[in-house]
Amino acid sequence: MSAHTPSTPQAATHTDPPRIAWRKAMRDRVLIEAHSLASLAGWDKVRVSEIAFRAGVSRPSIYSEFGNKAGIGRALVEQEADLFLLGLGTVLDTAENEGVEAVLTAGVTYALSEAARNPLIRAVTAAARGTTDSLLPYLSTRPDPVFTKARNLLAARLERTAPEVPAEKRKQVADVAVRLTVSHIILPATESAPTSVIVARAATAMLRT
Repeated sequence: MSAHTPSTPQAATHTDPPRIAWRKAMRDRVLIEAHSLASLAGWDKVRVSEIAFRAGVSRPSIYSEFGNKAGIGRALVEQEADLFLLGLGTVLDTAENEGVEAVLTAGVTYALSEAARNPLIRAVTAAARGTTDSLLPYLSTRPDPVFTKARNLLAARLERTAPEVPAEKRKQVADVAVRLTVSHIILPATESAPTSVIVARAATAMLRT
């Protein structure tokens, strides 16, 4: 996922009725403040009342838009995931002509670097090491998680760089590469060799066996 920027949904335009324009602006403010608070203290410690105060909106307005705190968390992760996946796709496309191992290395390197520099991901993974953060499940177990989308992106690139490999095996390799990367993000390795190289070589070897 990349560093937080104002949300990617379409901005309000002069054609939007005032009510719709207000809702869009309110949603953006809520997600910005939720991102900031979660980055500082972890999602478990975020309170809707504090988000409302910082965003300058009422709690009923937030509940009407998002349902509950979990709804805010879901929207926040979806927004960050979209930004992350957009960047991942670009990186994979750039490396595609250099072969399978280059694609895998580029993808893992991008994921690790984004995880290291994104304050929200750092907060989530740090809390996850203590099994306390409730935002992490949205990355892996909810419908259409970033995990599944990242795996599908990688499998699609492997289809183009290793078309001779059976489709099922390409999917398995993509799955393993993503799982290893997520594991390294949550529990960083201590090996001297770069993690991206280790994961890429392991996945490449699996692809060729």
